[in-house]
Amino acid sequence: MKLTVDQDKCCGAGACVLSAPEVFDQRDEDGVVTLLTAEPASAHDAAVREAAAMCPTGAIGVCG
Repeated sequence: MKLTVDQDKCCGAGACVLSAPEVFDQRDEDGVVTLLTAEPASAHDAAVREAAAMCPTGAIGVCG
């Protein structure tokens, strides 16, 4: 699986970090999503897909 995030779309809701803290983080200054890894281990697949589905702005892209 490969991930992308569109930081311009991110509203800083933080659902992604709650779902998959091993993969996503937020910038301290504005809460915008950052990727800790663009290609997470398969053990995180379900959490990453949940995070992408819960993102209110569709800022997380999942390929694979």
